[in-house]
Amino acid sequence: MIDEVVMLRHGRTAYNQAGRLQGQIDVPLDIVGQWQADMAGLTLAQRYYWAKIANAARHPELLAQPDPGAAERSDIESYRHAPAAQRRMVIIASDLFRAVQTAHAVADPLGLPVTTDPRLRERSFGQWEGLTREQIRDIDADAYASWRRHEGGELAYGVESREATGRRGAEAMRAIIADPQYDNEPTTLMVVGHGSWIAATIETLVGMQVNSLDNLGRIRNAFWSRLSILRDMNGVALERPVWQLDAFNESAPISRHVDWDNGPDWL
Repeated sequence: MIDEVVMLRHGRTAYNQAGRLQGQIDVPLDIVGQWQADMAGLTLAQRYYWAKIANAARHPELLAQPDPGAAERSDIESYRHAPAAQRRMVIIASDLFRAVQTAHAVADPLGLPVTTDPRLRERSFGQWEGLTREQIRDIDADAYASWRRHEGGELAYGVESREATGRRGAEAMRAIIADPQYDNEPTTLMVVGHGSWIAATIETLVGMQVNSLDNLGRIRNAFWSRLSILRDMNGVALERPVWQLDAFNESAPISRHVDWDNGPDWL
């Protein structure tokens, strides 16, 4: 069963760089975003390297083999009997391309497939999608100010509320962890999605007030958060799984040594 969830935000896009609200507009990573995704992917592939071993144990055809004349063959049994083979990792991304690209930055080094799910799409920003904050303020300063105060002024422009985004995300996550295909072994689920969706979903799952100004802060590009799913407490089964936030806004170590938002000078 799924007992660990990692939620990773996509890397930077040209819309991010320009300060435009993307919402559900399909925008690819820019050159810095691809670098961010790759740096996050390398870090996560190191941390979760066991997933590559586990996947090879399940799919021996993925294990590289020498030519028939070699003295020995690669030993698939060593993979099957490794402790790592007792878990698996599943990677699911929003179907928006920037999330799929970021998911592959993690999945490809581990030899894992990526599946997509439209329920993981970013919060819809309605008529504001594609606009900068300055443009929104010029159109309706009162609605913009209300939005920034979490008072709902954006709803008049077809923007999905934070509560609705959180409910959508939480319902998707609860459905995924309840899927019987994941019942037979301990599983780490990596979800690759979008900043507003991830924040609202986590807040909903752990019982925070989604529209509070004291909620979780901004999730940076290609940063991730980790949650545990508890199904029993002191040996007593719980009526419904409890979500516990273990880490928020983790990042690749290199993010502390370079201008993460704009990339290294050679980009």
